[in-house]
Amino acid sequence: MTGDGEKGGFQLEDFLPFRLSVAAENVSRIMMRRYLDRTGLGMAEWKLLAAVGRHGVLSPTTAGDRTAMDKVKVSRAAASLVARGLAKQSQDPNDGRGRLLRLTRKGNTVYSGLPDMARQLERLLQEGLTATEWANLQKILMKLGDHTGTLLNGSDSGET
Repeated sequence: MTGDGEKGGFQLEDFLPFRLSVAAENVSRIMMRRYLDRTGLGMAEWKLLAAVGRHGVLSPTTAGDRTAMDKVKVSRAAASLVARGLAKQSQDPNDGRGRLLRLTRKGNTVYSGLPDMARQLERLLQEGLTATEWANLQKILMKLGDHTGTLLNGSDSGET
C-alpha cells in the first residue's frame, strides 16, 4: 500500500478484507437479481435452505456453523422458511429445549432447483477468469478459509 498523499498511507480499496467483502457483496447481488428474486428467498434463507436440504435435518446451531451465519440470522431465516411452508421445526428428541429443521415437500422442490442455479452462477463468474485463474482462485479460497478458521478457533495467539 502506498501513501499517495493519504494520511498514514492506508487505502481502503487496497485492503484485502475490503476487496473480499466487495467481491462477495457483488456476487450476492448478482445472485439475488438473476436467481433469488424469482424464488422470493433472501440470501440467509437461501443459505439455510441449501444447508438443510443437503443434510436433511439440522439443529439451528449446526445450521449456523454450516452457513457461517450467527444465531439471529439463522433464527430469522428459519422463521421465514417455516412461514413460507418451505421448512418445519420440531423438537429435538435428544434435547428437550433443542429444535430441528427439515425441509417440507415444497422446500425440497425449491431445493431441487438450487444445483442448476448454482452451476449457472459459477459459469457466469468463471467467464471473467481463465481456467488456470479459476482453479487457483478455488485453491486460494480454500486455503484462506482453512487459515481463517484456524485463527477463529484460537489456534493462533493473536499476536503478529
